[in-house]
Amino acid sequence: MNIVVIGAGYAGLTAALRLDRTNDITLVSADDHFTERVRLHELAAGRPSVSVRLAELTRGTGITTVTALVTGIDLDNRLVRTAEGHELPYDRLVYALGSHTDVSTPGVRDHAYTAETAGKLRARLHGQSGTLAVVGGGLTGIEMAAELAEAYPAWRVTLVSDGEPGAGLSPRARGHIGRAMARLGVEVSRAEIVKVEEGRLLTGGGAIEADVIVWAASFRAAPLAGDEGLPVDERGRVLVDDRLRARSHPEVSVVGDAASGLRMSCAVGMPLGAHAADVINGKDGRFRFRYALQCVSLGRRDGVIQLVRADDSPLPLAVTGRAGAWIKELVVRSTVMALRRPRTLIWLKGK
Repeated sequence: MNIVVIGAGYAGLTAALRLDRTNDITLVSADDHFTERVRLHELAAGRPSVSVRLAELTRGTGITTVTALVTGIDLDNRLVRTAEGHELPYDRLVYALGSHTDVSTPGVRDHAYTAETAGKLRARLHGQSGTLAVVGGGLTGIEMAAELAEAYPAWRVTLVSDGEPGAGLSPRARGHIGRAMARLGVEVSRAEIVKVEEGRLLTGGGAIEADVIVWAASFRAAPLAGDEGLPVDERGRVLVDDRLRARSHPEVSVVGDAASGLRMSCAVGMPLGAHAADVINGKDGRFRFRYALQCVSLGRRDGVIQLVRADDSPLPLAVTGRAGAWIKELVVRSTVMALRRPRTLIWLKGK
């Protein structure tokens, strides 16, 4: 069987590496490396690299890797097209193009850095000083603000959120995050941003001045699936059945942030990729998953591990401080370890 996997993030790479090697497997990626996306805030803070070459991860697997930008999918004729002129036929397609920072708020695209431009942000901050605003009170924004404040003490950092930072966490976790921000000198500002201009954020109540703006407010799925006619939700995520197949096209498996229904994260994406591969390999069964925890780093020596119920709602329990940072690092390291042994990946399964 001819299988094409588009996207080499956590989910797509897991799926490609777990597929039965008797198939002809082609992995298509816009980059020739796998990026540890959960470390991009560390890259912005000075970490030398957060990438592993795809050739290193696929060596000896028989997988054909094509470095190209996917621009179209002919669902009727089962072809993947790329900007470089490839036309790749498939019997089964694994769609894993993931998500990106939502830059639809006016001015964000032109006047703000994002996690995807972490390398450029690092170059801008290194050796300089001034005011820096991180927009977004979710875990991504919290991690970015804390990491940058710790790495660049000459910059005065403000975390801007339209609600309480870490609102989905327990009171214990939120309290610890508040104390960590105070310790790092991060000011927390409550405001809803309506527009970004050069050097300032416009809110309903006025402007927040900042020399550098980092946008970490929300994520959207890559638009290609909806553009090509696959059914998607309001965030551009493909509607799938319980075997992770697109509802309109069962020959298309959808994994990672591109699939509707679950939290966007590598903790979910890798099991999704593994299960989709298992279904293609002939191990039929509905996808089952239960949440266990949420992790947030607060610089290199502090963190929060929030224990959660099966539905991802927070329990009162949370591990904080150095122990939290240590567990978070262990979890992050385990993702690359799992990619090196994808057939051994297991996860907690709900009902």
